[in-house]
This record gives sequence, structure tokens and C-alpha cells, in this order.
Amino acid sequence: MTSGTGPRRRRGLRAAVWSLVTVLVVTAGLTGVALWQNSYAMDERRVSIRHGKHTLNGVLSTPRDGRARHGLVVYVHGDGPLDATHEGGYRPLWEANARAGYASLSWDKPGVAGAPGDWLDQSMDDRADETAAAIAWARTRPDIDGDRIGLWGASQAGWVLPKVAARTSVRFVIAVSPAINWLRQGRYNLLAELRADGASASRTKAEIARSDTIRRLLERHATFEEYVRAMRGNADGMTAGRWRFVSKNHTADATRDLRALHGVPVLLTLAGHDVNVDTAETERDYRKVLDAGGALTVRHYPDATHSLVKRSVERSDLMLTLTAVFAPRSLFADGFLDEQQHFLEEAGSGGNAEGRH
Repeated sequence: MTSGTGPRRRRGLRAAVWSLVTVLVVTAGLTGVALWQNSYAMDERRVSIRHGKHTLNGVLSTPRDGRARHGLVVYVHGDGPLDATHEGGYRPLWEANARAGYASLSWDKPGVAGAPGDWLDQSMDDRADETAAAIAWARTRPDIDGDRIGLWGASQAGWVLPKVAARTSVRFVIAVSPAINWLRQGRYNLLAELRADGASASRTKAEIARSDTIRRLLERHATFEEYVRAMRGNADGMTAGRWRFVSKNHTADATRDLRALHGVPVLLTLAGHDVNVDTAETERDYRKVLDAGGALTVRHYPDATHSLVKRSVERSDLMLTLTAVFAPRSLFADGFLDEQQHFLEEAGSGGNAEGRH
């Protein structure tokens, strides 16, 4: 007689094999979906841009439409140590630009991804100078239409975009969640985050007092060491480099500089859940300075956060990661990519999108 152990073992082995096969098939399928979703209808190449004694390490993305020349969207980063592709986050936007017949240009911030320099040493004027240098470089290329070069910039770029337009002609500007005044933005962000955290009245009062102390230190050009002493040794994430950067730029205000955008088609994109920038102030100031020129278009995305990512996605780290891997174009607020494509198509034809509020 047999005990039946052999057949049971064979059945167990078959089950284990099929489980492994199933895992491999599912894994391969998910990998295939991820690769397909992260493949974009455009070509990318690395480029080097000379800027004085420095070199900008850039990425140039071009449409696959067979045309010899294209317009160009030059990207101006927001705050932080960002690489040329914003860790891949720019690619869905570049693809929308390509569908409109535009190439896209961006570069690693100084000190990021092996680029020379240190972005924390830059003023907003420095950033505008390097952007103007990139535009000058692009105008020497036979594959770029020098008359159809415009700017795209987010957040901190709000202080850079109009400075660039004052240095060189641009065909259009796309401003995403731009700030107006550095100090007011900081206070708005502080209060918005405290409200979101459900902070008590005593904590709110203490945080405002701390913020006021920092402002006074900045006004008298205090050193980082003085800052640390004033904070009683609690730097709260502030570094010497970051303090140097803030000290250099805390007086930034875009109000006057916006005049350089008179007559330039501007797409102002604002989020409904922006805790970083006071969008009401931004829209008010943009309209005050630019509405008379008739070239300002304002777009609101009620369910978007500061980065124009859907709030429902950004609220969950898991959802944010899964969407970024398996559906990166779906990260952004509905209509955001299509509107930018449409704006570029009209800007390229010499029109503007005014009247479609």
C-alpha cells in the first residue's frame, strides 16, 4: 500500500509552481504597464549649455513629428534641489508640449545630479541670467524656432519669469502656482499648514512669534550662527546654506517685475488647495498689472494642490506612488495638460486664450 505522500507532494509542487508562474506573469504584466505608461511620444537628449564660466547640464525634449524646427518651452524650476526632469515629473508636460509642436528644455540646478555649483548660492537674478543664457543658446540651434520660445515656471519661478522677460524677448509665459512676495508667502504657508494640522491657539501664537523673530534676523542680515542662537539651538532643519539662500532672496517681490510681461500671452494656473501660495493674492496682482494688456488667461483647478497634482492622489503616499508608476499622466488635475497644450497651440499661431475664463 502507498501512503499517498507522493501524490500530495506532487500536487503541492504543482501548486507552488503555478503560484510562482502567476506571480511572474502578474509582475511581468505590471512591469509592462509601468514601462508603457512611462514611455512618451518624444525624444530626449542630454545637452550642455555654457553660461559664463559655468555649464548647465540640460535635457532637450523634441517632438517626433518630422519637422525640422520647433518652438521651445524653457522650464524654470521651483524651490529645492531639482534635476532637469524633476525626477521624471516633467515628462507628461513635455509630452503635451510635443503634441503642440514644441520642444522642451530644462537643466539640473547647480550642484544637483553632478552639475557644477550650488543652487543655494543663487539669487533670483542669477536664476534669470542663466535662463536668458539658455534661451540665447537655444536660438543658435537650427532645430529651434527662435521666434517661438517661451517660459514655463512653477512656484519660486514666479520671481524669475518676469525677470527673464525683461532680459530677452519671449513668446509666452506659463506660470504655475507663482508667488508674489516672499515674506507674505512664507506667512501664508505657515498659517495654512497650522490650520491643516489643527494647531491650538497657543501653538499658533508661538509659531507666529518664531516667524517674527526670523524676519527681524533677516532684516538685520544676521548670520546663521546668530539664527541658531536666537532659536535656542533648534535650527528646525535650517542649514547654513539654506539660511544664506533665504537671506539673499527674502525681499523678492514680483509686483514691479510683472510689468515686463505686458503684451505677452500669459497662462496663470492656480490650484484650489494651495497651502504654499496665496492664490487670491497672486491672481489679484497678475490681473492688476496684466489685464489691461488683454493677454492674460487664468485657469483654476479646484481639486489640485500647489504642484497641480490631484488632491485625492497627493493625500495618500501609496496612491501618489502607484499613480506615478502606473499612470503618471493622471497625477495632474483634470484638464491641466490639455489646457497647456491648447495654450501653446494658440501662442504658436500668434493668438491668445483670453476670454475663456
